Amino acid sequence: MEEFYIDSDGTRLHAKLDRPEGVTGKGPLCILVHGFTGHMEEDHIVAAQKAMNEAGISVLRVEMYGHGQSDGEFKNHTLYKWVTNALSVVAYAKTLDFVTDLYMCGHSQGGLLTMLIGGMCPDDFKAIIPLSPAWMIPETARDGSILGVNFDPQHIPEKLCFDDRELSGDYVRVAQTIHVEDEIARYNGPVLIIHGDDDEAVPYSYGVKASQMYKNAKLVTIHGDDHCYTRHLDEVSKAIKEFWN
Repeated sequence: MEEFYIDSDGTRLHAKLDRPEGVTGKGPLCILVHGFTGHMEEDHIVAAQKAMNEAGISVLRVEMYGHGQSDGEFKNHTLYKWVTNALSVVAYAKTLDFVTDLYMCGHSQGGLLTMLIGGMCPDDFKAIIPLSPAWMIPETARDGSILGVNFDPQHIPEKLCFDDRELSGDYVRVAQTIHVEDEIARYNGPVLIIHGDDDEAVPYSYGVKASQMYKNAKLVTIHGDDHCYTRHLDEVSKAIKEFWN
């Protein structure tokens, strides 16, 4: 494992590169991103990384702006900042001499990010893997709700409070401008969507809808599981490993 930082327009992004055991030559690489309030050491992120490594895929885990050990404050992060971060990570990954094929995988808001970047850079990715993708965020922001916090979508407050965290109103202003359907339409490669049908944070129906909208998608349902797969994480690992078989 190598640990380092990737520069994104002056923002340092904390990263770890894990290569399959015994592999030193060329091979595929998957960029792996956590979700809203998350980080790269969460159980489901590490499980995804290990499953990919066991399938022969190198993994570049990266923490986005305001999360983990990366620069920035959580309250000031927006999807635009995450998109800029992700594009910087893609550019970095393309400079690595050993990379033959590039993939992207993300959980929750990272799954939304994966869907956006897949559409923005369709020629760069062999496949994308959204995990419990929270692509309803822009839609609910336009309707006046973010993660259970309600507001007037025409008069956005300067800050929103989530338990012990604050989020700038700019997060909502940015989210309202994003239309994920446009980026879904732009990506023609294989898509693996993994979603628990007992997800308490992102309705399972969004996983189903995404799988129907992509041109080449497979939906793996983790029955009876929640947003972070705390009950059947082994099934997630199995689905990820089987994707490359």
